[in-house]
Amino acid sequence: MAKLDDQARRDLFRGSLDTMVLAVLVDGPQYGYAIQKKVREASGQKVAAGSLYPLLHRLEVEGLVTPQWEEGKGRPRKWYALTPAGQSRLRSQAADWQAYLARLQGLILPALRRVATQG
Repeated sequence: MAKLDDQARRDLFRGSLDTMVLAVLVDGPQYGYAIQKKVREASGQKVAAGSLYPLLHRLEVEGLVTPQWEEGKGRPRKWYALTPAGQSRLRSQAADWQAYLARLQGLILPALRRVATQG
């Protein structure tokens, strides 16, 4: 499979980061580094802490995630959990992404077939 150019890859990644973070939290509360790791594993893209933590703060302000500090084992960690509003947003964003992907495939796949037959 051909690789996207760097700018296209970054744009796709940025446009889906909220949805990916919400999806990671479906499995239960996670702390920032664990979220970074899971997003990287799923997307093949590294999310910088300077991007992730402001995003988590925004999701918190919007009521989509709720934070909780864990203290006692090592240094304190802030864990993030998905709220019911976050679950609803994830369902909505995931449906939007699926519909968008289907439209893109309807355009791109036939074009690729034509290009393949043109040699």
